[in-house]
Amino acid sequence: QVQLVESGGGLVQAGGSLRLSCAASGRIISINDMGWYSQAPGKQRELVATITSDGNTNYADSVKGRFTISRDNAKNTVYLQMNSLKPEDTGVYYCNAVVVLRRMGLLGTYNYWGQGTQVAVSS
Repeated sequence: QVQLVESGGGLVQAGGSLRLSCAASGRIISINDMGWYSQAPGKQRELVATITSDGNTNYADSVKGRFTISRDNAKNTVYLQMNSLKPEDTGVYYCNAVVVLRRMGLLGTYNYWGQGTQVAVSS
């Protein structure tokens, strides 16, 4: 079993910064893509940023230039540095990881989600 544990959410004023962390644990062989998704009240979950195992990144247009995703492969951890926060960034932020596991002797990739961490930006 794999667990993703997020931390770092909170309440911040517009223009402020937050840093989210997500640590994966379990019988992990390796982790492919990791990413962050957000879900605002009444809306669907949407991509914020992703990062591959070799560091290639992808961002939603709305966060380019303000957010930075990074990861520490040795710690199975992904980070999201959020600067110049806006009220429209408010939502629950979920960590996602595509994990390589061995099950019944076979390697396979499995998709996992964290429990979510609340980010609230006041105007």
